[in-house]
This record gives sequence, structure tokens and C-alpha cells, in this order.
Amino acid sequence: MNISKKQRSILIILVIGTFLGFLNQTLMNVALPNIMTEFHIGPSQGQWVTNGYMLVNGVMVPLTAFLIQRLTTRKLYLTAVGLFALGTLIAGFANSFAVLVTGRMVQAIGAGVFGPLMNVVVMNLYESDKRGQAMGMIGLALNFAPAIGPTLSGLIITQLSWRFLFLIVAPFIIADFILAFYLLKNIGNTKRLKFDFLGVVLSSIGLGSLLYGFSNAGATAWSDFTVWGFVVIGLIVTALFIWRQIKNKTPLLNMAVLTYRQFVVAMLINVVLMIAMYGGALMLPLYIQNVRHYSALISGLILLPGALITALLSPLSGRLYDKYGPRYLTLTGILLTTVGTSSLSMVTLNTPIWLVVVSQLIRQLGLVIVLMPIQTEAFNALPLSLMPDGSAMFTTVRQLAASFGTAALVTVMTQVVVHAGKAHPTHTTLNQLQGIQVTFLFASVLMIIAAAMTTLLKQKTTI
Repeated sequence: MNISKKQRSILIILVIGTFLGFLNQTLMNVALPNIMTEFHIGPSQGQWVTNGYMLVNGVMVPLTAFLIQRLTTRKLYLTAVGLFALGTLIAGFANSFAVLVTGRMVQAIGAGVFGPLMNVVVMNLYESDKRGQAMGMIGLALNFAPAIGPTLSGLIITQLSWRFLFLIVAPFIIADFILAFYLLKNIGNTKRLKFDFLGVVLSSIGLGSLLYGFSNAGATAWSDFTVWGFVVIGLIVTALFIWRQIKNKTPLLNMAVLTYRQFVVAMLINVVLMIAMYGGALMLPLYIQNVRHYSALISGLILLPGALITALLSPLSGRLYDKYGPRYLTLTGILLTTVGTSSLSMVTLNTPIWLVVVSQLIRQLGLVIVLMPIQTEAFNALPLSLMPDGSAMFTTVRQLAASFGTAALVTVMTQVVVHAGKAHPTHTTLNQLQGIQVTFLFASVLMIIAAAMTTLLKQKTTI
């Protein structure tokens, strides 16, 4: 199925917005020390620059299943882009830390809509045998943006102020709003759905608590109430939300998507991938900066080749999916990622930097081969009527897995460092190196589990 220039312009507009939204998830990590210095705050407060964005973004995603069906594509996207632009300007000109966090949260309200809406539009524009190619283009936004974020942030922070992380993004998102205003057309039909207010409250508390608990686990022991307490609250309230959605005649999020086996299998494989990917991505900068004592800028440049391979090969991975189907492509990608990750588990104090770059390059090559095909396979398993719910479900689980993965792998590293510190209290750098090595090894084991799960995939799925 060939789409028109008008339809292609719709896809480009949505990809731009989604790219900027995902880019903002990783831009702030490198800038955090500068922000803490300027506003005279500690790490516990500073983390809200990223936590606030992540929490609001995560809470918004389940609501998008309702919004996509209730509002027109044009109205929803213009509102989301407008809010994102407003939040970007508020944060860029913030005169206090509270205003900065407020700006980030307003950004997140808009960004939470981008990904799920784009997935639904693509599924409506393309036939099932052409969706891989389209989703490969989307991979530029979903996978390249977070990968390039630390490098771009390091370059901007080194040369300019952290405020330019917002001020440089602002013209692009405003331009995207103008393009959308003139070129974006409505896709699909709207429905007059009843708004489930209690469902929104339950999903907000449940998912918000889970994300907050997991994010705290990166810096706090699991025995602390801010970790286990919020995780338990999150699990209980999320369970109540799911129960309500099953019983409700007009659910906020239709749980019928979980009755499609291929969707569930693809989503579970993606969960394991997210845990290994996001947790592993955190370890490499720690190794480069804390163990090898390179600057944040050098750290970003070391990660750059892997980010570029993601950008170059995302469209190709989609075409390979359309031609060969999911099973062997997914297995190949996971095995390549395992090779790159296990290679990083063997780094030492004297490992040549070029070898670290190559290992990360192989790791990213594997991920770019698998991530968009597995997402396309999940959506191809669903009828169009369930696409908004499937997209919201997949994105929500992806975010939870990424948050939990980061917390789990940081916990593994911390425990190894503490154990090694008891035996060798003066070998701080070596202890941290050992923690990073074990964590990459643990991530490799997760990848092998994901590889085994590919046997559950059918070779080709068409609805």
C-alpha cells in the first residue's frame, strides 16, 4: 500500500514531536550537577527534574487510549504539542527550581500523548505487510532520541548553559506545532466514550507509585519505605485499576488486548529487553566517568557511534521485518545484543576505549534490529479497534520495565560494590569496576532469557 504525500507529511510531523518528547527523557541527566549548583539543592531534590517528568509522562499514557478515541487526531496532537512547547519555555526561563520542575511536568503531559498517538496513526495508515517499514522510521524517535540525548546534552552543557537544553528544543517544537496546524489531518473516527474518572485516579496513583518507588531504588535501599512502600502501594492500586477495567463496560484501558497471545508474547520479550537496555545504558557512563575518570563530554562521544547506528539502521530493521517476519530477526538482534553486553562485562581499568566503543556499537546494532520489529509484531496482532488500547498498554509496560530495569541493575551493582568493599575497603575504584562487570553479566543473562522467549513467536502475524 502506497501512502500519499499528505499522509507522509502526517507521519513526519508526528515523528518530530515524538523525537523531541523522547529526547527530553535523557537530556537532563548530564545537566543535573549544574542545575543543583545554580539552585543550591541536593541530589534528592535534583532528581525531580527527571522523576517529575517520568511520573507525569507515565500517568498520562493509559489516559491516551481514551483521548485517542474521544478526540480527533488534529485536536489531540495540537493540544499535546502546545503543552509541550509551553512546558519547554517555562523550564528554559525558570527562575527557581520549583518553576523548572513545573515546566518539566507540563512538558510531560504533552509528551505522554506523542508515542501512543503516533503508533495508532501508523497502524491506520499502513497495511500490515508495510507497517514494519513505517515503524522503522518511528524507531528514529523512540530509540535514537534517548541514545543521542547524553551526547547532545554533554556538548551543550560544556559550551553553553543547561537552559539551552530547553531553548534549543523550543523553536523545533513550535515549528512542529505550525506544521501540524496547517498540514495535519484527522485519521480514523472518534467515539463518544464515557469518561472513567475513578479509573484515571486509580491508574495515576498505581502507576505513579510504581514509577516513583522504582526511581527511588536507584539511590535508596529497597528496605526504605520510599522504595518498597510505594512499590507495594503501586501494585495494589494497579491491581484494583485492572480489576475495574475488566468489570467496567466502558473501560479507560481495554484489557481485551491481553487475550491476543502474540501481543502478550511480544510485550513480555520487550519487557526483558527494556530491563537489560536501560539498566545497561546507565552502567557504561558510570564506567567511563567514575572508573576511567573521563569527562561527561568524552562519555557522550564514546556513546555516539552506537546512537548513530541506531539512527541509520532503524528504517532498515523495519523493512527486514516486513520481508522476514519477527522470529529470526528478533533472535538475531537479541544474540548480537548479548555479545555486546557480555563483552562489556569483561572491561578492566586498562581496556582500550576503542574496544568499549565497538562493544557498545554491537550492543546497539542488536537492539536496533529487535526493538521496532517486536513492537510492530505486537501491534500487528491486534485489530484496529483495539489499537489505541494496545499502544497505551505497550507503552506503559515499556516505561515500567525501563524504570524497574534501571532500579534492579543499580541494585545489583550496589550490592556487589558493598560486598567487595567489605573485603577490600581501600580499593574503591576496583570495587566499583567489579560491580559494573557483574551488572553487565546479569544483563547478558536477561538477554539470553529474551532469546529463549522468541521461540514463542509465530513467524508471521496478520489480522
